[in-house]
Amino acid sequence: MRTLIFTILLTVIAAQSVCAQASAREQEILKLSKDKWQWMADKNVAVLGELFHDKSMFIHMGGTWGKQQEIDVIKSGNIWYKKAEVYSVTVNFIGNTAIVLNDIDLEAVVGDNTVINPFMVTEVYINENGQWKMGSLTFSRLLRPVKMRSGS
Repeated sequence: MRTLIFTILLTVIAAQSVCAQASAREQEILKLSKDKWQWMADKNVAVLGELFHDKSMFIHMGGTWGKQQEIDVIKSGNIWYKKAEVYSVTVNFIGNTAIVLNDIDLEAVVGDNTVINPFMVTEVYINENGQWKMGSLTFSRLLRPVKMRSGS
């Protein structure tokens, strides 16, 4: 009987430890995703260059390209990710890969035009050597109305 109680106690402690680790890993990715929106708004290409994997891909309404073109687009201001209003975020882990879904309204300056679009943004992060790198960023336009007020 003692052995059974001891085994159950160890199982509960181990389960709590695994949940805490998963929660910490999830919080790390959520913070990284949130910070990424700010770095994009700030046009912080130095930090984004470190975040984006060399083989990363970016899928937009107007085209698909790799890391260097995305950095160039941000740096030049051809697309300025001015503000992302995030309404919900979910994270799913598959091995060393994190898939983040963001329901957002994005205020962006594209050329000379300010636009606001509702998107489901898919971010894929890969953990390599203990560091998260973005492997893909995909903007899928939603049919729902925009919730954000312009300039807010």
